[in-house]
Amino acid sequence: MLPEYIIYTAVPIYIAGYFFYFKDIFFGQTKPNLVSWSLWAMIPFLGAFFQIKAGAGLSVLPVLIAGFGPLLVVIVSLYRKNSYWKITKLDIACGILALLALIFYVLNYNLGISILFAVLGDMLAFIPTFVKSWKFPETEMPSVYLAGMLSNVVGLLIIKDWSFAIYSFGIYFVVSNTIELFILYHKKIFKIKSIS
Repeated sequence: MLPEYIIYTAVPIYIAGYFFYFKDIFFGQTKPNLVSWSLWAMIPFLGAFFQIKAGAGLSVLPVLIAGFGPLLVVIVSLYRKNSYWKITKLDIACGILALLALIFYVLNYNLGISILFAVLGDMLAFIPTFVKSWKFPETEMPSVYLAGMLSNVVGLLIIKDWSFAIYSFGIYFVVSNTIELFILYHKKIFKIKSIS
């Protein structure tokens, strides 16, 4: 376990990741899926709140920051009218399911089950971005997902109490961001394998 103050490295990691993401939004290369990003702006704040109630210390910082970045992405994307991905029926269905999971999360008084529903809601919110990234990887910038993965690894390394309510969001963010990075690079990965 690392000393707690190491968690402050998560802030510049996120700032760097989002800097490149916003730059690509302004230049029209990155086109965020607003269903995913809108839900990602809400769910981490609630997750951080329940983690704090469960006794999480500074390890909750990457989860808390994970809500601020998406909120800014939504605002910037709406400001740049042609910079966001068009919403499909899949996006709407995943958004509704994620919101239902979020409602169960808010109404439930069991911290463990509440966090589980929050993770489920966030995971459902990821599906439209996974699909878009698989088909059109050029519409996403990997920097923000790499930042999310790295900062949550740091958060996990300082956890003192390994209870589900405290570690679950961090592990989920590491896994989901790693999956997104794989999806973004899958064509290059498989191209390299086919050459060798």
